[in-house]
Amino acid sequence: MNSQTIKLYDEDAYGTEFTATVLSCVKDDKKENTYIAVFDKTLFFPEEGGQTPDKGGIVKSDEDDIAKTKINVLDVQIKDDVIYHYLDEEITAGTEIFGKIDWNHRFSNMQQHSGEHIFSGIVNKRFGYDNVGFHLSDQVVTMDYSGQLSEDDLRMIEREVNQAIYENRVISARYPDSNELSGINYRSKKELTGAIRIVEVDGYDICACCAPHVKRTGEIGILKVITSQNYKGGTRVSILCGFRALDYFYREHAMIQKLAGEMSTAIENVPDQFKKQQEEIFDLKRKLSEVSEKLLLKEAVKLAKDTKNTCLFADGGTDSNVARRVVNSLVADRGGFCGVFFGDDDTDYKFIIGCEDGLNSNDVLCELRKSFQVRGGGKPAMVQGSIEGAKAADIMKVFDLL
Repeated sequence: MNSQTIKLYDEDAYGTEFTATVLSCVKDDKKENTYIAVFDKTLFFPEEGGQTPDKGGIVKSDEDDIAKTKINVLDVQIKDDVIYHYLDEEITAGTEIFGKIDWNHRFSNMQQHSGEHIFSGIVNKRFGYDNVGFHLSDQVVTMDYSGQLSEDDLRMIEREVNQAIYENRVISARYPDSNELSGINYRSKKELTGAIRIVEVDGYDICACCAPHVKRTGEIGILKVITSQNYKGGTRVSILCGFRALDYFYREHAMIQKLAGEMSTAIENVPDQFKKQQEEIFDLKRKLSEVSEKLLLKEAVKLAKDTKNTCLFADGGTDSNVARRVVNSLVADRGGFCGVFFGDDDTDYKFIIGCEDGLNSNDVLCELRKSFQVRGGGKPAMVQGSIEGAKAADIMKVFDLL
């Protein structure tokens, strides 16, 4: 049985290299070319507390060319205080190894997690809400709170978090004894037993946490709220901190610059220009619909007067509302079954079919399905859908037989 792994990341969150002894290494029965190793100590933080594990690799201590002999650490998990390293190569028990974590990944996670602590501490202090869910992925951080937070609330919290960052407050981590712990009012998402690690952000938060954190709030750099939504009666908030937030700003700024360039306006005028273009597009669509309707009705006039069941064909860009109005007009003028099919013989047709009182438009679908792949349906008075592999001439023959 493996003994508890010494957690070097508890002793030094900024450590990147370590030496250790391999206690065991077995093949992973669930994954090909994967081996599960336990070391006597490690700097690799495992997936725990909603946070993704560290990345990096190991080599045998006596290897000269690290680049050629590196064994990749694919995943890191923890169970009963034993840390399991998932490797892409086998390594013999008893081997002395040299490990190195991916510092950029580690530091990014530290920035995110420390920022989340300040954010959640302020939410708890200002509103009394608990953080009931937390996930720190390689892309974004999400937190679930037990109450509703408005946009104004989030803006205020975001500003206060960044104030804490600018103040460069101390962040400390320790394992208090049971007597000291009983006197600490700390946040926690679940009941804890055994040694409890307390992370404190001076003046802003005290929380039970197993993860590495930055030493001072200034290292977080900046915190930005990305999205928020109502979730299970509370609020789900997504944030980015540090370099991830900076990358986010780069992407947003580049996008806005591109929009401004395409609109031939200054960045600050993009919202107004966008609104103006939307209004112009809406007006053009309205005019196009009116013209399209007039053209279809003009085609209807050309149909033989004694034709009761009939259909018209329009291009694929025809607005469905226009088609619906034309169908209603045809039914009122001619009765029977009337349809508008928009598309062409080389692509699928979409359709709207209506009928006079006493008939059932679904009967037309039944007839069409005898020869074609048809999707759709509706009420007796009107149905809509699409038809595959049909030619206009073949569709007209079905209407002629109704």
